[in-house]
Amino acid sequence: MPDSPAALAMPDDATGLAAALAAGAISPVGAMSQARARARACADLGAVCWLSEAEPAAAEAGPFAGVPLLVKDLGGPFAGIPMRAGSAALARKKGAADSDLAQRFRAAGFRPFGATTVPEFGLSLSSEPAVGPICSNPLNPALSAGGSSGGSAAAVAAGIVPLAHATDAGGSIRVPAAACGLVGLKPSRGAIPGGPGFGNHLGGIATEFAVTRSIRDAQALWPCLTGHARGPFPDPAPLPAEGAYTIGLVTGGAEIAPERAEAIEAAAKALENIGHRIVQIDAQALAPLRKTCARAFDRIVSANLATLVRAGLDPAQFEPLTRAFAERGAGLAAVDLWQATEAGAGAAHALWQLFDEVDVLLTPMLSTAPPPLGSFPTDHAEPETQLARMDALAPYAALANITGAPALTLPFGAHEGLPLPVQLIAPMGGDLRLLELGAALEAEHRWTHPIPLFGGQA
Repeated sequence: MPDSPAALAMPDDATGLAAALAAGAISPVGAMSQARARARACADLGAVCWLSEAEPAAAEAGPFAGVPLLVKDLGGPFAGIPMRAGSAALARKKGAADSDLAQRFRAAGFRPFGATTVPEFGLSLSSEPAVGPICSNPLNPALSAGGSSGGSAAAVAAGIVPLAHATDAGGSIRVPAAACGLVGLKPSRGAIPGGPGFGNHLGGIATEFAVTRSIRDAQALWPCLTGHARGPFPDPAPLPAEGAYTIGLVTGGAEIAPERAEAIEAAAKALENIGHRIVQIDAQALAPLRKTCARAFDRIVSANLATLVRAGLDPAQFEPLTRAFAERGAGLAAVDLWQATEAGAGAAHALWQLFDEVDVLLTPMLSTAPPPLGSFPTDHAEPETQLARMDALAPYAALANITGAPALTLPFGAHEGLPLPVQLIAPMGGDLRLLELGAALEAEHRWTHPIPLFGGQA
């Protein structure tokens, strides 16, 4: 019977929901009704910052026809979805036109109906904007859901939607996915369209994709969003599948909680058991690259915020930390920015050299469990403190953004009810390689979503 409890109990990801919709087990109206009901039931989580009152146009085609979608309040834009980047400096005005990426989401059959919470201008690994709402982790509401795509990750983990749009400039897809037990792919530079405005482009370090409940969702979404991105970077050439890979296991270096280090070792062992070769890589070998990437991230983000002020935004309406970053950017010498970006190019070259020895890197994603809410305060004017906190929580995140490499996180085990995420990094063009290895790890069934799609309710 369409839209019956039995029908709704079956799918738990976007692929499953799309199949149920195609089979008539649930209608697009029914799926949207369930998503809205779940959003209302989870309002206290603060995952959703805006919901449309209007019913989005029905999608009649595409592999995800009829699947409800939430959109990050930073990136896009999506026509009809207001974006304010979590800031009081921006009025909540509906986008007049779709970005190239938004058009592809719609062509795939998704039905956008709301926006998800972000920290102001994405400047944190926790999603707690002063304008609200404060986004909590569905797995433990006392903890952060991560940032800057924290609202998207919380919405997916809470079962409001099966996947959600997300962006990543310094770990902003992967950190929230890791905090909430999801799959988070940061694509290769150039794989995802950023036009026509390139407003969240940040000189190439930022990209967009989604947080998902399964590897198969990421695999199915990939061809819907990629290819013919039309600049400013060429489409990365896909690396061929090789069957067996040499995987560099990064050990030592950054302070990683014991249970998380053990999860990395367990993931390496699981991959070795199915025929991949594991080699040890001392984290100290990556330390200079991490330092270079952190410096480039700082300079690029600071300069970007300064340009927003020059474009007319009132810094008096910024949170103190954002204002400090903007002032930092305004005082940045052009030669300093240029040297940082040149050093980033050098880091990319050095990482390519490392990939002459290994096909994929396996690293920690988070050094600890998701931190308590309030661990990333923005009521201060100390950018260096914020950057240090971000690096401590996600020590290998910015490496992929500055170098353009694709990176994937997924949960591989649990500790005290929270996921134990791992991260895989590949050379540019190795996105499908990462998803192939991610599927192998997911098949170990080390993690089960504690909250079903739509909360398991009819």
